[in-house]
Amino acid sequence: MFRRHPLLALSTFAYLGFVAWVTLGPQPLDDRGNTLLFRALRFFSRHDTTSWLTYNRVEFLANVGMFVPVGMFFLLLFGRRMWVVAIIAGGALTCAIEFTQMFLPDRVSDVRDIVANSTGALVGVILTLVLTWGKARRLRRERRA
Repeated sequence: MFRRHPLLALSTFAYLGFVAWVTLGPQPLDDRGNTLLFRALRFFSRHDTTSWLTYNRVEFLANVGMFVPVGMFFLLLFGRRMWVVAIIAGGALTCAIEFTQMFLPDRVSDVRDIVANSTGALVGVILTLVLTWGKARRLRRERRA
């Protein structure tokens, strides 16, 4: 798997390193009053149409977004036929991260993160299945012919 796709394997490991740095590294300073994110959230909270946009929702969506590439990389590495393995690997990775966070003083383990990260990995797998469907179909036809 890694020998057949060395660039894909390298990209996957690099992205997993980034995810480890974000999820297991020290928390950024909590300056809720001065960051761009909190200024934007205060702006959106003043309008009825966007008042639903809260920090918890943004954090949940950011976790989903961070794990979409994980699902995509896992599916591309394991192959389309192993899509269930890619989903399970994404869920196992997020469980391992949350378990590790229980022992880190600067981090807080949260079940919502497991749900968000696993959802992101699932979305990544489904998106990649859809995007590669046409190519996989052509390859199947060529093998039959």
